Amino acid sequence: MGGIALDSALPDAEYILLSSRLVPDLDGGYTIATLSRAMQLAAAGAAEGAGPLLLTFDPADAATHATHRATFARRGAVADPARMRNLFDEAASPHGGAAVWLREAASADLSTRLAEREYRVLRDAENRPFAALPVIPGNADWHLTEEPVLVYDETAQVIGGVAGFRGLYNAWLRHVAAAFDGRPLVVVCESRQLGELIADWDDPRVRVIHTIHTMHLEAPYTPDAAMNALWTRWFALADRFDAVAWPTRTQRDDVVARFGDAARHVVIPNAAPDSETRAATTLEREPGLVVVLGRLAPGKRIDHSIRAFLAADVTGSRMEIWGGGAEHDALQAMIDERGARSRVMLAGHTDAPGRVLDRASVVVTSTAFEGQGLSILEALLHGVPVVSYDVRYGPGDLLARGGGILVPDGDEAALADALRSVLTDHELYARLVAEAPVAASAWSAERAIEAFAATVREVLAAPPRR
Repeated sequence: MGGIALDSALPDAEYILLSSRLVPDLDGGYTIATLSRAMQLAAAGAAEGAGPLLLTFDPADAATHATHRATFARRGAVADPARMRNLFDEAASPHGGAAVWLREAASADLSTRLAEREYRVLRDAENRPFAALPVIPGNADWHLTEEPVLVYDETAQVIGGVAGFRGLYNAWLRHVAAAFDGRPLVVVCESRQLGELIADWDDPRVRVIHTIHTMHLEAPYTPDAAMNALWTRWFALADRFDAVAWPTRTQRDDVVARFGDAARHVVIPNAAPDSETRAATTLEREPGLVVVLGRLAPGKRIDHSIRAFLAADVTGSRMEIWGGGAEHDALQAMIDERGARSRVMLAGHTDAPGRVLDRASVVVTSTAFEGQGLSILEALLHGVPVVSYDVRYGPGDLLARGGGILVPDGDEAALADALRSVLTDHELYARLVAEAPVAASAWSAERAIEAFAATVREVLAAPPRR
């Protein structure tokens, strides 16, 4: 990605991005959006173009993390792979046992015998234990446990512990932050579980911008719908973050209307990677090719798209469904029951969605909810018209300037009619293709970074909220 032109420069600070994990081809749009933000910060000049520190917290081994970094580097998804760091890689000392920063954080009062409870012992490349994590079976809120994380010395003896994952994560973050003596630190938290654990981080140099990637509501996804326990706890902490960044204005406005503006709620869209080059590409379409991009998960309702496509019954049309997931077998059975294998294909995962979109004539989405809808944005960037259910959040915001057709949520007949119109009405199709880059321009990398930079200026000018 080339340099991003800004009306105002990215404020001078150290930029640190926190992600629960970053694994190639896992977690769908979350991974894409998080790495895209890091690349945009690099292009805007963070760390002289090296980009923010990318800190992850998943307890895989160092060899696995090295493979992930190499994959992202090969794909051009990170500016500097050396700036991808993992807590558990750094928690092990080269000489055995835990790293110095972890030993210094350990309290002997939190020591315990492993036999007293179930622990997962973590070992370094030499098979030496350095830490042990409490196992919290059947508990979705494992990260909130007060059970100690145990710490080993070089003789493989437990010397103490830190207070749960909160104590472990904060010990590492304090260690990382100490290397930037005197510098303001802008921390971008991409995970709500991490947000819960760092909401009391009281370093006066630190400003935390908490980004949001997903819907905060349960079915029926109306603005007053119920929320799960994680969201309920998170909203109780939201005003401790220096800013909360929502990907769409509609979601931000719904949140403020329901919860008030005690927190600093801003809008920072997730821009698709390499948007400036994709938007300029001249493409050769495959007439009649309808594409679905997304995980094969129940909430994506791929079955709606298949039924609508078949009901549209446009001569010469066919459908490719790109993605993997738990619904694969059920969807294949559905296709087979309708004798539609020749027209509908489950194409599997792709790490090059741009090449798929270069061939597509139409993109269709029938998801029940969205965080923003990166597949819609990528379609617009490639000049591909979109047919979508009008659901929260994203489709209505992304298609506000045209480029697609919205139909009522769950109305398969309307979805089929819209697909038929786009595939057969040449004047309509030409208009939607012309509108697509205009619609996409509101979600460009430049606009995303400008919104981010404006938020950073605001939070650095104010006292920290913790």
